[in-house]
Amino acid sequence: MALRQWPHLLLAKSKRLCEDRVSSRMRHQKKTVKLGRTADHRRALLANQVCALIEHQRIKTTLAKAKAVRPLAERMVTLGKNGSIHARRRALAVLRQKGIVKKLFDDIAQRSAERNGGYTRIVKLGARKSDSARMAFIEWVDADIAEEKPKKEKKAKRKEPEAKPQQTTPEAEQPTREEPKAEAPAPRQEEPTAPPAEEPKPKKRRWFGRKSDDS
Repeated sequence: MALRQWPHLLLAKSKRLCEDRVSSRMRHQKKTVKLGRTADHRRALLANQVCALIEHQRIKTTLAKAKAVRPLAERMVTLGKNGSIHARRRALAVLRQKGIVKKLFDDIAQRSAERNGGYTRIVKLGARKSDSARMAFIEWVDADIAEEKPKKEKKAKRKEPEAKPQQTTPEAEQPTREEPKAEAPAPRQEEPTAPPAEEPKPKKRRWFGRKSDDS
C-alpha cells in the first residue's frame, strides 16, 4: 500500500511546493488594500469612514484610504437602493449604527435611484505638510456641497482711542464751590539777638631789664 500511494504523495508535495512559490512571488486576485492594519482594525476604519461620509456628505482623508472606502460606500448605496429588510440588516452589520443606516436608505439611496453606479467622487488635493502624504476629498456625486473658500488672514488693526464725551450738567445742578479765603500770614517771631561780643583788650608789653615808669 505504501508503494502504491507513494507517487500520489510525491505529486501532492510537488504541487504544494509550486503553489507556495507562486503565492510568495505574485499576488493573483488579491485586491485587498491592507493600509498597514489588521483585518479587524481595517474593517472598523472603513466602516467609520463610510459613516462619516454618509453623515457629512464629504470627508477629507488620505488618497489610499479614499480609494479603499469608495467600493464599500458604493456597496452600501446598492443595498440601500434594494430597500429590503435583508439588505438593511446587511448594511447594519457593516456600519453598526442605526441612524446612519436609516439616513443611507431614506436619503442617499433615494437621491441616487436613477444612477447605475459611480455614486462617489475622489478629488485629489496634494501632499500634506507634516508627512507629505497625498490627500483627497471623497464625496457623493449627487450631493450639493458648498465649496470651502480659503480663509484670509486678517491683520490686526490698531484702534485709536476714542475721546470720551464729557458729561455736561446744567448750571443749576452744579454745586457751587466756595473758594477758600486767603488767610493772613502769621507774624514772624523775632529771634533773640545775641549780645555784641566784647572787643579784646590790648596786651601790655613787658620790658625785661627795665622798670616801668609806674613803679
